[in-house]
Amino acid sequence: MNHGSTAFLLLVLAVAVLFATVAAAVAFGLARWEGTSIPAALSRSGVAFAAALTLCLAVLASLTR
Repeated sequence: MNHGSTAFLLLVLAVAVLFATVAAAVAFGLARWEGTSIPAALSRSGVAFAAALTLCLAVLASLTR
């Protein structure tokens, strides 16, 4: 498979977003289990989503070089 094809890149990006979404959902659940309010839990899940997506894309960018 051509790793530079558009379909492959979109698939890899979709998997990275899915992984980041799962990390955000786990962070939200853990924050609510801790007893924080919903806005604070949403804030934590947003930070977790951004961090996970940044990490995934950084690893993917380093693999392509």
